[in-house]
Amino acid sequence: MVSVLIVNWNTRDLLRSCIQSILRHPPEGPYEILVVDNDSSDGSAAMVETEFPDARLFRPGKNLGYAAGNNLAFSHAQGELLLTLNPDTEFEDDTLARACAALAKQPRAGSLAVRLVGPDGRTQRSVRGFPTPLGVMGQALRLDHLFPDSVLGSYSLPKFDYDRPGPAPQPMGTFLLFRREALAMVGDPCAPFDEQFPIFFNEVDLLYRLDRAGWPCWYEPSGHVWHHHGASTRQVRKSMVWESHRSLVRYLRKHLAGPERLWLPLVWLLATLSALVRAKGFYAGFRAQCDDL
Repeated sequence: MVSVLIVNWNTRDLLRSCIQSILRHPPEGPYEILVVDNDSSDGSAAMVETEFPDARLFRPGKNLGYAAGNNLAFSHAQGELLLTLNPDTEFEDDTLARACAALAKQPRAGSLAVRLVGPDGRTQRSVRGFPTPLGVMGQALRLDHLFPDSVLGSYSLPKFDYDRPGPAPQPMGTFLLFRREALAMVGDPCAPFDEQFPIFFNEVDLLYRLDRAGWPCWYEPSGHVWHHHGASTRQVRKSMVWESHRSLVRYLRKHLAGPERLWLPLVWLLATLSALVRAKGFYAGFRAQCDDL
């Protein structure tokens, strides 16, 4: 059984195309589609209910965010393979079936990602290393391309080869195929995401915990999905800029140990200044955004 988990917020038409593409190109064997609609105002839930009656629809009545929304789906999923899939994606071939087969050939991989292709037809840069203070600063100061093989390039991975299969520290959560067996080794497989990361860095945190437990992620470029990047988050871009920067600081606060924790005040300061510049002012982030909806 393969469980396809989709968390949606106000992307009705993209969600429709996404589900249609799964039905056209399903995995081999039994599968299920679970959709969590985070209190959309565009008729997304009604569309799923009417047009896709076989999909399992969950309507929590409020915007849970990405992590909690996925956890709700995980708690009801029956599959041994579980795919977290963004609603702004679309299959055009048997990538899902091939991804399941590729993961079966990597028995020690806890998850698998595929190539993401943008509307322009170009491969999106979707794989990063796990964040460290020097890696993040290397990217922020644009030193990662000058020193790609050093710690300054360890976060952005400017030399990652998107044409070659192999280990990938933390691909974007757009398409992540998880093995239930691996999730059970790092926590509750019915609620694997840490909800202190409501929108961003939840998959980074989970992939890091899996990697530390000996279940790394595998990248398979032979399959691909079309990806209309950020269809939900750009609707509230300024709040999401702040949420992403805050989540980075939360991630480092959770995982840094020993002397590395001395970097935290500087990282917090740089993240705050960056958010102020990018968002052109202060915004409270996801929690306040939900309160205003």
